[in-house]
Amino acid sequence: MDYRLRDFLTRIAQPHEWLEADSPEAAILLGRLGIADVDLPVVVDGDEVYVGATVERIAAAWGLLEPPKRSHYDLAIIGGGPAGLGAAVYAASDGLATIVIERDVPGGQASHTSAIENFFGFPDGIGGAELARRAGRQAERFGAEVAILRGALGSRILGASDRVGLALEGGEEITASVVLAATGMTWRRLELPGVDGLLGRGVYYGAGRSEAPRCKGEDVVVIGGGNSAGQAVLNLAKARARVLMVVRAARLSESMSAYLVERIESDPRIEIRLRTQVTALAEDGGRLSSVTIADDAGKQETRPAQALFICIGGVPQTAWCPTEGIRIDAAGYILTGTDLLAPGDRPQGWPLDRDPLPLETSRPGVFASGDVRHGSTKRVAGAVGEGAMAVALALRRLAELGVEP
Repeated sequence: MDYRLRDFLTRIAQPHEWLEADSPEAAILLGRLGIADVDLPVVVDGDEVYVGATVERIAAAWGLLEPPKRSHYDLAIIGGGPAGLGAAVYAASDGLATIVIERDVPGGQASHTSAIENFFGFPDGIGGAELARRAGRQAERFGAEVAILRGALGSRILGASDRVGLALEGGEEITASVVLAATGMTWRRLELPGVDGLLGRGVYYGAGRSEAPRCKGEDVVVIGGGNSAGQAVLNLAKARARVLMVVRAARLSESMSAYLVERIESDPRIEIRLRTQVTALAEDGGRLSSVTIADDAGKQETRPAQALFICIGGVPQTAWCPTEGIRIDAAGYILTGTDLLAPGDRPQGWPLDRDPLPLETSRPGVFASGDVRHGSTKRVAGAVGEGAMAVALALRRLAELGVEP
């Protein structure tokens, strides 16, 4: 629970100081507050003290869980990653009544990335969470709503109007003329005994931006060979951790940008083990203490590790698609546009006298963009571009429905 709260505060850029429960500083603070033997974590916010604090409780106290302001929207965007936020900026600036529905906080997987250095317009790079915060503020400035910590539970078509009814977590229901699915990816799970029991206690999915400052002088392991793993090892090395990078591939360049490969290979604080994978974890006192790695010849080695960051790619968040009538490919990505026409026919049950528009799914008026879509580039800039493209197509669908923005 404490890791999730730290991660939340880091990703929303809330300045804070974290004290370990058994530290002298924490004991002094709790004594001054006159509390002891309470449920942790404790959040002190000015004169307010939250015992047994959760992300949801803090978000509610800070007014971040407001219900939707409208009952109907021109465009409802499910997912607040780069594709969803990009769409929100362009839709709202074009005058569409727009809402972004995000189960977590804005940014998606990109918000876990310490730096995005090849994003257009940022020559010095930008943190993924910072990019998401800026995009969210920009969308809100144009009038879009960004609803965080609130997911969509399901949808239904409302009669001849073709409006889509969306049931949201929290009990609210809204309608929308057009829906954009930008649900993105979730981290691929590491299938290894003991992983789940150590989550938040030394084992983390993603680059661990909130944990890097706590790793100074510690032995840490990063699994993965993509750009997110590359940024993670560089960020951890910068925080003066001793970093072991475990990669199954024969070379980093197989799935990592050249500029990251060059930096990692020239950094003496980073040890790279290729053709290698983690095969076992060990704990001490309920926290990760070491990992066992094995190369492709079967040679094993146990290494001390106070933290393990798992960056092994993702899987599309499309478990909801079959019940919603949205076609996906064999890997779970949403099919759109011409990919729905092989072998030349329109999707079964398609009700319109036209082919699906680019980015349109097998349900008319429901579009998909970003990493969740079959054929996407899996790049932040590509996701933002698809979000903008989806808005142009949404306008065509609204005209088809006779809806004036």
